[in-house]
Amino acid sequence: MSDPRLELSIDGQIARITLRRPEKLNAIDEDMIDAVLQSCRIIERSEARVAIVTGEGGKSFCAGGDIEAWSSLDAETFSRRWLRDGHGAFDALARLTVPLIAVLNGHALGGGLELAACADLRIAEEHVKIGQPEPGLGIIPGWSGTQRASRRFGSQLVRRMALFGEVYTAQEALALGLVDQVVATGEGAATAEAAAARVLKRSPRATELTKMLINAAEGEESERVLEVLAGAVAADSKDLTEGLSAYKQKRPARFGN
Repeated sequence: MSDPRLELSIDGQIARITLRRPEKLNAIDEDMIDAVLQSCRIIERSEARVAIVTGEGGKSFCAGGDIEAWSSLDAETFSRRWLRDGHGAFDALARLTVPLIAVLNGHALGGGLELAACADLRIAEEHVKIGQPEPGLGIIPGWSGTQRASRRFGSQLVRRMALFGEVYTAQEALALGLVDQVVATGEGAATAEAAAARVLKRSPRATELTKMLINAAEGEESERVLEVLAGAVAADSKDLTEGLSAYKQKRPARFGN
């Protein structure tokens, strides 16, 4: 990996992404955005069948975008690089073909909640708080904090966090559907490992296809899912074999029924 503040490790069939910037509450800057995207590419080309993302330090899972990194950008650069690149990285996380588990071992605020929203399962330790403070700083939740978050948590809940500044404890977040499980402080990693072990007992192909279909149902990636599934059917057909043979032999293809 090019950025030591975002560590990717792959142990057998489990990939682990760890934000290692505790002195900045694991806030994300432009280089770390690039590292997220690079991590996703590595995971997709590996033997990993499940991924876990967490933060180092225990105080903050992720404090979101590094204010010092984006506040000095002019409006055009902020839009073209910061928001667009961040969207691309978080889209790649949400669209991983393997299930993604987020361990909220610290507060998940702003971009940290947007990062957690990319996961298929969110495990929160009991001391964490969750919210969307961006409008209080004069900026919007720009890494799909209004779009993906609304699809996955419901738009009214996003309104309460983003428009009215509500911040929730782990137990409140569980009741509201922001997280799937609350565990004692320090137990998030072990709980995630147990969840990952359950994934590994299931069919990898069926799990991948099921995740794609759920994403499509949410409007996460309908176009890609349709083309990937249709392409898989076409690639497994005798028509493709005949078409490629005809191309190599420089003759008209003779397709059957």
